[in-house]
Amino acid sequence: MALDLLRVITFLSLVLVSTLLQADDTMSKYQPKPYVELTHPEWSKKATIYEVNVRQYTKEGTFNAFAKHLPRLKELGADILWLMPIHPIGELNRKGEMGSYYAVKDYMKVNPEFGTLEDLKSLVKQAHDMGMYVILDWVANHSAWDNPLTKSHPHWYTRDHKGDFQPTPWWDWDDIIDFDYNQPDMRKYMTEALVYWVKEANIDGYRADVAGFIPTDFWDNVRAELDAVKPVFMLAEWDARDLHKKAFDMTYAWDLHDALEEVAQGHSDAAGVYQHFADSLSAWPDNAIKMNFVDNHDKNSWEDTMFARFDKHLDMSIVLTVMAEGMPLIYSGQEAGLDRSLAFFDKDLIEWKPHPIGDLYKSLFALKRENQALWNGDWGGKMIPVPNSNPKSILSFARQKNQDKVFAVFNFSDTEQSATFDETIQLGQYVEYFTKQSLMIKADSKIFVPAYGYKIFVKP
Repeated sequence: MALDLLRVITFLSLVLVSTLLQADDTMSKYQPKPYVELTHPEWSKKATIYEVNVRQYTKEGTFNAFAKHLPRLKELGADILWLMPIHPIGELNRKGEMGSYYAVKDYMKVNPEFGTLEDLKSLVKQAHDMGMYVILDWVANHSAWDNPLTKSHPHWYTRDHKGDFQPTPWWDWDDIIDFDYNQPDMRKYMTEALVYWVKEANIDGYRADVAGFIPTDFWDNVRAELDAVKPVFMLAEWDARDLHKKAFDMTYAWDLHDALEEVAQGHSDAAGVYQHFADSLSAWPDNAIKMNFVDNHDKNSWEDTMFARFDKHLDMSIVLTVMAEGMPLIYSGQEAGLDRSLAFFDKDLIEWKPHPIGDLYKSLFALKRENQALWNGDWGGKMIPVPNSNPKSILSFARQKNQDKVFAVFNFSDTEQSATFDETIQLGQYVEYFTKQSLMIKADSKIFVPAYGYKIFVKP
């Protein structure tokens, strides 16, 4: 009798355990999981990024000449130095006298115009010694017509309807030809080349040119192989959430740039910028870093200067790119007030001089470093909308992380504007960052902002 009772108890216990396990299994499929699975390198948590046009940076156009600017860039607040492509440039079907950086003749060599491999290593070491990091611009989608791979592995390239090498279809890039990522041995070569520069030159990651033209699973594998060498930072020239899952730390905030430019050109207002953030911050996964900018080499070379595109809205747009979620970018020469489009295929030396834009970036980057609310990804604070009484002219939001908080107010109109605010997160004691004036913001406080202006309130 006792034995039978024991058997019954054992059976019921097993049934109960099985039921609980099944319940756990059922619920597990409903548990939310972070979309971003990669780990950002620790050093990127409050980083800024600076795009280096080596050719136009100095009269010599070399790594060694550029290295002399490192102390200035450190003082500016630049953390990640993105070097535009450093490889030899193709000669067949070259554009201009010097050609495009993005027509790569050899992925395993350094452009002799810039110096030697040892010069590149020296530049990277100097940057590291100053607490900065270096990423290389990588052109994986296509090569120059005279890249040796066209002879040794012609099957690695796509073909047109006649069976000939072809530029990337539908684009006017007639100085390059398109790779075929259906070839496994081609993928292996490109991955090994990417790993080579991390191992050999100790670089810290890559900016991937037209990353979305290349299958995402290629980049997913690349990231895993690079991280096996050292933690890297990856920037994609693209704007797609799937790239953030396993491959890229950061993608371009093209839509933010365009939203700001639309206002500057009179086609929109503050409500349009608000709508951008409403869409973007709802659609993009947490911990996916966006690169915010008012200029880069494509915008400067092909769509006029930052002054022409943003006019009186320029300073305000710069401030917003640093205050908003994301990592701010400076392109070579912006800090010197670059007021012309640099030639892309020929020598066109940047004129270096002090400029208020450089001072503005320096001040903003200092705030970003010291205020955790402005850090990148999950290290920083989410943008919280603060509705106001003047939404067509005024954009207002707050960001908070731990003990740090900022409340940002921007006037997108051509006259002074004021607004009251219908939220609670903005309430409290602040110091306006640029004027250093103290202010208690209350429920009925009205803030006045000059034309094309901004006020950044920082919790003391």
